[in-house]
Order: sequence, then C-alpha cells, then structure tokens
Amino acid sequence: MPNDSLTVTDNRTGKNYELEVKNGTISAMELRQIKISDDDFGLMSYDPAYKNTASTESRITFIDGAKGILRYRGYPIEQLAEQSSFLEVSYLLQNGELPSRRQLEEFTHNITYHTMVHENIRELIDAFRYDAHPMGILLSTVGAMSTFYPDARDIESAENRRLQSYRLIAKMPTLAAYAYRHRRGLPYVYPDNDLSYAGNFLNMLFCMTERRYTPNPVVEKALDVLFILHADHEQNCSASAMRAVGSSHVDPFSSLAAATAALYGPLHGGANEAVIRMLNEIGSKSKIPEFIRRAKEGESRLMGFGHRVYKNYDPRAQVIKKLAYQVFDAVGKNPLIDLALELERIALEDEYFVKRKLYPNVDFYSGLIYQSMGLPMDLFPVIFAIGRTPGWLSQWEEMLTDPAQKIARPRQVYLGEGERKYVPVSER
Repeated sequence: MPNDSLTVTDNRTGKNYELEVKNGTISAMELRQIKISDDDFGLMSYDPAYKNTASTESRITFIDGAKGILRYRGYPIEQLAEQSSFLEVSYLLQNGELPSRRQLEEFTHNITYHTMVHENIRELIDAFRYDAHPMGILLSTVGAMSTFYPDARDIESAENRRLQSYRLIAKMPTLAAYAYRHRRGLPYVYPDNDLSYAGNFLNMLFCMTERRYTPNPVVEKALDVLFILHADHEQNCSASAMRAVGSSHVDPFSSLAAATAALYGPLHGGANEAVIRMLNEIGSKSKIPEFIRRAKEGESRLMGFGHRVYKNYDPRAQVIKKLAYQVFDAVGKNPLIDLALELERIALEDEYFVKRKLYPNVDFYSGLIYQSMGLPMDLFPVIFAIGRTPGWLSQWEEMLTDPAQKIARPRQVYLGEGERKYVPVSER
C-alpha cells in the first residue's frame, strides 16, 4: 500500500477504498467510486464557498495564513513592496521571473503605448448619471472594450493574449480616472506617458489648469506600493470569478469585467471603505471600549480585522502601516489614524480577539492612506481593481494553459421536490 494514500471505509457497505494523496489533497473525482449500488451516482464532496476545496494548481501566489506569509512567484511581498515597482511586479506575475533591465523597459513601453482609450468609451462614460458609482462605470467600460477589440476573442494565440494584457493593464487607470472625473463633473485628462504608471494615474485624477502636472513623489511612490500589495492574492472571490468566466473561453475583457464586479462587493473590494465608516462612527477614543463590547456581543462588526486566509498579522498590513506615516508626513496627518491605532492596540490586547486570531488586515490602513491622498471612498475599490489587474490576468493565463482545467461547472446537492404532475391553472 503506498504511503501517500488515504483509506476510506464506507460504513454503509463495509467496502474500503484507497484514495491517492497528492500535494496534500485528494481528487474529488476519486470519491465517485464510492457507491452503494451500480446505478448510484457516487459520493460527492460538499463545500459551500470553497472553504476547503482546491479548484486549481497554481504557481503564482503562495499564502501561509498561519505564519502571515505572502509571496508572488516565491518573492516575499515585503521585499517587493520595498524594492520593486508595480510594473516590475506585473511582469513577474505574468512571466514567472523578474525582468532584466531591457525586458522591463520593453514591458513598460508596451504598457505605456496602450494607455489611451477610444473616444467612444469617453462618450459611454458621459451617458452615466452624474452620481454613478465609479466601480459601476469601470466594470461597464471594461466589458464594453471587448467590442472595440474583437481580436481579443482569439485566446488560442499566446501573442494575442499578451497584447490584451498590455491593453488592460494600461487602460484600467485611464478608465478609473475618467470615472472619477465624471463623478466630479470635471473634464477628462488624457494620459501623460512621460510619467510613471502611478504618476500618470494621479495626473489623470487631479490635473486641473496647470500646463504639466507634477505628482507628489511620496504619494506617487505610496500609490505604486499599494498597487503592488493588491496585485494578487491567490484564489479569492474575484480571481475565482476571472477563472470561472474565462473557462468558457470568452475574451479577457469580459472575464475581467466579471472579476471587477466581484470586487465591487462590500465583502471584497469595499472593506477598506467600511473601515473608514466604522472609525467615523466610533468618533473618539473614549468610545472605543463601548464599540469593542458591542463587537464582542455581535451588535457591530470590527472592520479591517480578521481574514478568511490569515490567522496572523496580514503581512500587507505591516507594510501599509509604515507607508501611512510617510504619506501623512507629505500631505498631512489623517485625524483618524490615532483612533485606528488605539482601536488596534485595544483589540490586540483583548483575549476575545486574540483567541480568535483577529489581526489587522490590508484594509485597516489602506483606506486611511487613500483618504489622505484626497480620494473619495467610492474610488477605493477602483484603485484596488487597477492593482489587481495583472494578478487577474495571470490567473486567467494560467487557467487557459492548464490542460486539467475545463469549463467551470460545480455540482449541487438537490433538495427540492421529486417528480410532480403538472396541474392546469383552472384546477389549482
């Protein structure tokens, strides 16, 4: 009997089954052999929300939630945040290795070349209500771009897939900035390709009447780091949406629109906005103990603490905490930071939260930084989407080139009525 196996006894029949254990998993299809009769469908696993189900093998991102580890292609997130740039990390995610100087220059040129969007997209944005949520505009325009690039449907070509990735990474900041300017009733600012990726985004957001916009270098660097921290995070809700929709072999613009829609939800991309609202609700340090009491009794939620994956301090949160002070020194201190620090201190000393391993996550401090940059809360998930784009595309590429992957089609456990005879409406 091989060592890497699991012996299962079906107490219904008394039969034993040997299931191979590979990379710490058993194949769900192996369960199908466990039957009580020849015409039995076979056993299935039941796992709502995929809490303990691996849907893919991946070489992109590694997370050890118990130890607070996050790595892109093997590189610790702390090292990348401190030493790398967002476009370099984008190259790493897409290609598996850090680029040479020449490769990075070529990659940067290919991104920069595609920053403009068709004028019809601008007209489409103009058609939205003046108060439309920027995320609603973003996911709509990303999906609409598939009609501007019909060649994107040729997903069998690796070269063509690469071209669409360039387009999406390049155009997401432009679409995001246009959505922001539309909400503000301001004229759109075209990309300035002499600026960095983050600097150009700030230019499209904030340029007013100046002939040439010069971004604050501290804010520019901070935004670049925030993009890096959000670039990928394994098989989360939006990455799974990207893979599931992409498994139908639709174009990447449509798949990325689906991922953006998943990120739109308050349980995913809207969490840092919820932190700001929570801090505003608390209002002062004197009210923190009462808020903590209510959170422990289930009357309120401590936003920005805890994570489905991390049972330790989120490594991204440690980077962001340090980053926050650099931004505050450059643009002014966010008055909510003192409240946030006191809330963190009390929570981390409270046995209730320590026992449940509820530590600050990436959302706890990121919203404070965005707010200090002058960004409205409804733009927070939009910035998240920009940073996550290369990760989504890397997940999509890996899914397409994995021979084990088929069109996503989960099973269900049917608990409804059995066969019933139709009764005419006159007899009901």
